[in-house]
Amino acid sequence: MVVLDTNALIFDALNPARLSRKARGLIQRAHTRNDLCCSDISLWEIAMLVAKGRLDPGTSALEFMNLALTARSIAMLPITPEIAELSTRLPEAVSADPADRLIAATAIHHGATLISTDINLKKAGLSVAVVG
Repeated sequence: MVVLDTNALIFDALNPARLSRKARGLIQRAHTRNDLCCSDISLWEIAMLVAKGRLDPGTSALEFMNLALTARSIAMLPITPEIAELSTRLPEAVSADPADRLIAATAIHHGATLISTDINLKKAGLSVAVVG
């Protein structure tokens, strides 16, 4: 299973060249196996980025999210009580950002590889394919 961080989800949909060769390969293999996922908090992050004008996908946030998820058959993983609790126990090196902590906890809980731009996640010992 591969979990896409919010930035990886956006890059895959809008500008795949920003992803490393390794990340693109992992995404393609997971897509082929129908094993590509994202945390549902990533959708909120995307909606906020569009609402604040920090992301212009060329369409509405809702349409962009639906297109991005459908194009790769990306499954949304919900924030469960276990994931929420795990996110509070991650090392401080992971991130102070609650969404990042939830995404990392989602990947850990599911035993998945996380594709992310955040080098701190790798430093914290997570299985991360850094996108840049």
